[in-house]
Amino acid sequence: MSAGIWPTSVGGRRSDPAARRWSRQARQPRAKVARPQESEQVTVIVQSMTVVAIICVWLLAQVLVLGGLAQNRAQANLYGEFREQLAAATAPTGGIIAPGSPVALITIPEIGLQQVVVEGTGSGSLLAGPGHRRDTVLPGQEGRSMILGRARSYGGPFADVTKLTKGQTISTVTAQGRATYTVESVRRAGSPQNPAIAAGGGRLTLVTAEGSGPLAALTPSSVVYVDAKLTSTAFTPPRGRLNAISPVELPMARDTSAVAALALALGALAAVTVCVVLASKRFGTILVWVISVPVVLALAWSSTDLMMYLLPNLL
Repeated sequence: MSAGIWPTSVGGRRSDPAARRWSRQARQPRAKVARPQESEQVTVIVQSMTVVAIICVWLLAQVLVLGGLAQNRAQANLYGEFREQLAAATAPTGGIIAPGSPVALITIPEIGLQQVVVEGTGSGSLLAGPGHRRDTVLPGQEGRSMILGRARSYGGPFADVTKLTKGQTISTVTAQGRATYTVESVRRAGSPQNPAIAAGGGRLTLVTAEGSGPLAALTPSSVVYVDAKLTSTAFTPPRGRLNAISPVELPMARDTSAVAALALALGALAAVTVCVVLASKRFGTILVWVISVPVVLALAWSSTDLMMYLLPNLL
């Protein structure tokens, strides 16, 4: 090489200052590069958080929207079952009735309501539609009948009953026939009670809940009662009606009997989530999601239904 390219050396070493700076920079430690293992851990965390976020959104959507679709389907099945029972004269008229069985059809034209009423007022029964309180007579019979219904979740069948006014009409159909009621009052906490039911008369009380503030629909805090007087001839109730019900069937009650089942469902959901994250690293995200989405949604749906047992039954 020409002498003009390389600087003069002293003792076999380059004496040029630029060369010395270059040598020092070369000896400085290089910036650490992210290890593959750390990158994989970040990927797993991000995917897990994504799955959890999707599940949370799904739970909220099911309670407020998709649950209404499930309730509509349940109502269609109950309506067909009840029609068959009426035609075959096998529909129940009182006594001990299995919870969840259809017992009446209620219609309120002013608010566009037509629902099949099931027996029982626990959280599970009210997922399918309004429920008849088991320690009261059936609609149309002599005495007091009570029907509880959800205000917002799973279709919110009783969302508008608080808008009823005095004089409006409610009709019911049971195995004993059609009955007609006229709204007397809408009662809240502190409202005066209605006079006692006259001998041979009947009263229907619709029960739901309402809240206050921007999240009123999701945070019902008070019970609302809509009382209606029987204006048609009262049917005679058969003997054998329950004298008391479980506390979980009272208005705004919660049912903790589903805690164990909910824990199992959530555990299965968590296990599937982990499997999805790990499998996507080996087989590809798209393929794993296509296969696993139905399983995840089924577990999420079941978990939400069970979670509703732990919330107020009038939500």
